[in-house]
Amino acid sequence: MPELQTLFDRLEASRSGRPLPPVDQWHPTREGDSHMSIDVDGRWYYHGSSIDRPEMVRLFSTVLRHDPDGFVLVTPAERLTLHVADAPFIAVDFDTRGRGRAQKVAFETNVGDVVVADAQHPLTMRGTVDSPRPYLLVRGGLEARLSRPVYYRLVDIAVRREHDAAVGVWSSGAFFELGRVR
Repeated sequence: MPELQTLFDRLEASRSGRPLPPVDQWHPTREGDSHMSIDVDGRWYYHGSSIDRPEMVRLFSTVLRHDPDGFVLVTPAERLTLHVADAPFIAVDFDTRGRGRAQKVAFETNVGDVVVADAQHPLTMRGTVDSPRPYLLVRGGLEARLSRPVYYRLVDIAVRREHDAAVGVWSSGAFFELGRVR
């Protein structure tokens, strides 16, 4: 039986594959409204109708950018606004490699990005103690909110930091706090 491909294997394969478009280098003069939106659960819509083809969503996600005035879809020819209810992506799975401080945690988003939590891609917490909302910086100011099942699985592997009451996970040599022991 063939071995299952891990998220780390997919991350390595994607590095040698087709790179993302250089949206940060595109500054078109034509602007408008895309009539698109992304809801709180990461679902994409056009004129209120769900975009159900994963390939289309993935394509649009590659030209998504977060500018100071909001989220835009950008090409060399045009820049189109869209509404994002929370984070544009959802972390739907994760995998770990290693243990302790040497551990790495790779997350997969609903649009197929695979990202290892590290200093450039931190995990951050928002919300309240009773209603925590964890996020991962994916790329270019774009975040993924961790789905509830992913967050609960992450809490299952969390450790208490030695010198304080922080509980979190190690990834790529950094400690990402998920909460505090009361």
